[in-house]
Amino acid sequence: MALKGQKTTSDFLEWEKMQSLVLKLERDGELKFALLISTGSYIGLRISDLLQLRWNQVLNQESFSIVEKKTKKIRRITINQELQIILNRLFTQLEAKEDDLMFVNRFGDKPFSIQYVNAKLKDIFTAYRIKGQYSSHFMRKTLGRRIWEMNKYSDQALLLLSQLFNHASVSTTKIYLGIRETEISNLYLSV
Repeated sequence: MALKGQKTTSDFLEWEKMQSLVLKLERDGELKFALLISTGSYIGLRISDLLQLRWNQVLNQESFSIVEKKTKKIRRITINQELQIILNRLFTQLEAKEDDLMFVNRFGDKPFSIQYVNAKLKDIFTAYRIKGQYSSHFMRKTLGRRIWEMNKYSDQALLLLSQLFNHASVSTTKIYLGIRETEISNLYLSV
């Protein structure tokens, strides 16, 4: 686990594996982390913004706006129908109130800390035997890779992802998503 303020790298999780992990976590009673991983993977917010969400911002809403902590920019997020189903299901199971924080600590008074999230994710990925290097960034990267894949790996998708992630350039987005590494690996496989 990285120290506070230290940069970490993270892999992405293939979309089907993310969905499977969410269902396993839900089955095993890890409802808050099933919620965190599904919400983070569907909307792609940075963890600092994700941890500040309240149920009334997302529950039964088509979209919501947030001022991103890092960039101070307003971001409008449309909520996918599949995510809305998960949100409704977990809201009921967690017996939450609409004005509650979604990702609240065990005392019910503060959001999870980023350090706690990263430590817990490490434990989850170990327990479910998922290989790789994962931190809270994996959810944003999972969304990015899913969008890129669903758009047939197009440059247009990378341009839109660059805007979605508020990156300075498409090359930053490619580095962030590990695309260059994939392309180089594929060169060796194509010989």
